[in-house]
Amino acid sequence: MDRTRRRVTRREILQDAALAAGGFALAGLAPEVWAQTPKLGANLIGRLEGPELVRDPAKWPKRFGEAPMLAELVKQGKLPPVEQRVPQEPLILKPVREIGRYGGTLRRGFTGPGDSENGNRWVSADKLLFWDYTGNKVMPSVAQGWLLSEDGKSVTIYLRKGMKWSDGQPFTADDFVFWYQDIYLNKDLVPTPNADFMINGKSGSLRKGSDTTVVFEFPEPNYLFLDILAGSTSMGGGQALWQMEGRTMGAYTPAHYVRQFHPKYIGKDEADRKAKAAGFDGWVAYIKNRWDWRLNPDLPVLTPWKTVTPINNPSWVMERNPYFYEVDTAGNQLPYIDRIVMTLAENLEVLNLRAIAGQYDLQERHTGMAKIPVFLENRDRVGYDLHLDPALNGSDATLHTNQAYSGDPEIAKWLQTADFRRALSMGIDRDQLNETFWLGIGVPGSIAPAETVPYSPGPEWRKKWATLDVAQANSFLDKIGLSKKDAEGYRLRTDGKGRLRLELMTAAGTFIPQTQIGEMIKEQWKKIGILADVKEHERSLFITRVRSNEHQIDMWANDGSEVLFLFPRHALPVDPVEANLGYPIAVWYASAGTQGKAPKDPELLKALELFRTANGKKVQERYKVAQEIWKILVDQVYSIGTVGQSPATMGVRVVSRKMGNIPERQINAQHCRTPGSSQPSTFFFKG
Repeated sequence: MDRTRRRVTRREILQDAALAAGGFALAGLAPEVWAQTPKLGANLIGRLEGPELVRDPAKWPKRFGEAPMLAELVKQGKLPPVEQRVPQEPLILKPVREIGRYGGTLRRGFTGPGDSENGNRWVSADKLLFWDYTGNKVMPSVAQGWLLSEDGKSVTIYLRKGMKWSDGQPFTADDFVFWYQDIYLNKDLVPTPNADFMINGKSGSLRKGSDTTVVFEFPEPNYLFLDILAGSTSMGGGQALWQMEGRTMGAYTPAHYVRQFHPKYIGKDEADRKAKAAGFDGWVAYIKNRWDWRLNPDLPVLTPWKTVTPINNPSWVMERNPYFYEVDTAGNQLPYIDRIVMTLAENLEVLNLRAIAGQYDLQERHTGMAKIPVFLENRDRVGYDLHLDPALNGSDATLHTNQAYSGDPEIAKWLQTADFRRALSMGIDRDQLNETFWLGIGVPGSIAPAETVPYSPGPEWRKKWATLDVAQANSFLDKIGLSKKDAEGYRLRTDGKGRLRLELMTAAGTFIPQTQIGEMIKEQWKKIGILADVKEHERSLFITRVRSNEHQIDMWANDGSEVLFLFPRHALPVDPVEANLGYPIAVWYASAGTQGKAPKDPELLKALELFRTANGKKVQERYKVAQEIWKILVDQVYSIGTVGQSPATMGVRVVSRKMGNIPERQINAQHCRTPGSSQPSTFFFKG
């Protein structure tokens, strides 16, 4: 029977995807581990691969080519020749398959202004450094090279000579100095120091060495900072990621453009006048809008594509940057694709239906695991391939308990009680969740990362407090003082105000159906006498409530936490940008105790203190620190894991068969800015 004309069974999904337990056990970081991944069935999980950098100048191309649309502009005198647009030392990429063809418009779907990451990850080549396609090796990107001092106190970044912004203006060390002196040190713009630019509570500094040399310096050894610059942290994410939505990091800014909105250069009265004329309350709000790449087509960028139609439109449109610094081995300036058009989808169901119908050329964001059977049924008829890229994080749907919650003293007391959190965790039937929402291909357990990750505390921590045990959960709740119940079996508050009622906050438009998962957990918790209200919010409101410290428990992934020191905010409250475990605690940590509130829990405090020491340690020592932190986090269950190590978060990749240079499998990790480490600039249309 033709499998494309009938419903594909779950058994066939498992066979095709090679997602039996053995397959997931191979999902490590080291290249030799990746290489063992078998090519089975329909190759939904293929061989990890990607483009490679050519670092030997003897192998660099001697002549350059360019896209026809740019060649026409050169002919019209609107652009200088390509030889004058690329740096003297461009980044040379060897594509994963072949030299591509120029042209075409890539079609994708997005869910609205809150879906910034849909574009950020595609243009993440504006990072100073990046992780290669294995996720295991730091490589140059915007930076041509670097030097980490032997004592770990300084990192020198060497920029590419002759590199230019997308408007043709020089990109130099002055853009870093402007960011540091006029943005980062400006208290109106950055009232709280950023933890990524600190060591043991002490701030780092930045200075110019020459026009093409920047030096980051720290008062104590900070061996981690090099990895931070390559990751998705606020210092390493690049301009596109970290200068949007009011954020102020990224390490550099186009000084020649942003100065016209800064009071230091035009005066506060003039800056405010400009802001009010544009409809903003003051200069701070306006300047943050002007350096937001999603909203301002005039903003100079270093990305392969730049916004021409902003994200707050039904279509978010990006076109090639004529000054982009990457070149293929034949000398062709990248990217190959002319433009990216993201079309607004009213909801995730619509987005997935459009993907199934072949209306997108490449979609890995918001494509749902629940749709895998339908994707498989329609792939040959429509003409696309399906790839699954498993991640390494422990839990795709994580219940984060707010350790700084103060809205209801009774609820706050229990959220800050370890045995209460353990009882909630043991009251969850993860196998049922896995079968229902992960098609049985996830790994149930705690928040601990995959065992093959060097940060993992060990396989025994996968199940600790993370298997269904209704009897023990009830015993814990009884012993801590919640033994009284009403006629329906729900536990009563100890202050005499009726039922103990928890609020579980979810976000709309996420990779997995958080609200439906929350509703199933709510039903499971009835067996331990816990009543929960599941409340869904639009994503920006969800984030606002977290930052306002209004939530009791929220549901979010812990993706990225598998590389703990590069993306800690899904595991620890260290970054106010995303502080699910308590915004006041994150502010306290980030400000070295000058603002916010310290955690009351001594174990959480210990975990934060351990985390603060990690920057000054070398790699193997950092692994040991991470393992100790994970042991604390798993044992104390500040975050309750459910099911993870799956393709649920950006790992269900639907690709038109017209596309070229597409990896069989790509690294699925926050620090790699998936699909950023696959270098989308090398993707092309075969014709």
